[in-house]
Amino acid sequence: MKPKESNTLTLNQFKDKHFGKPGTVNRDKLESGFKDFKIGALIHNARLEKGMTQKELADKIGTTKSYISKIENDIKEARLSTLQKIVELGLGGELDLLIRL
Repeated sequence: MKPKESNTLTLNQFKDKHFGKPGTVNRDKLESGFKDFKIGALIHNARLEKGMTQKELADKIGTTKSYISKIENDIKEARLSTLQKIVELGLGGELDLLIRL
């Protein structure tokens, strides 16, 4: 019997197939959107790791549960100053920013 061929793609192969190669407009748009989403997901995971609710985090930084939810779910973008408050005041962490050229 002949082994069954796999039609499984790696993440990069999938992105190449459906969004084009890196440097194309659609691919760059996808990648930049992922970076925004990643911030919300990182905040969400850090908050859960600290055992906090969205309300508890919001209260610590002087905002609303709704605003925290919107950031975590990529509905609203957080300003850098707000992100710093969330990480440092709310979660007790340290925010590092890196720019690569």
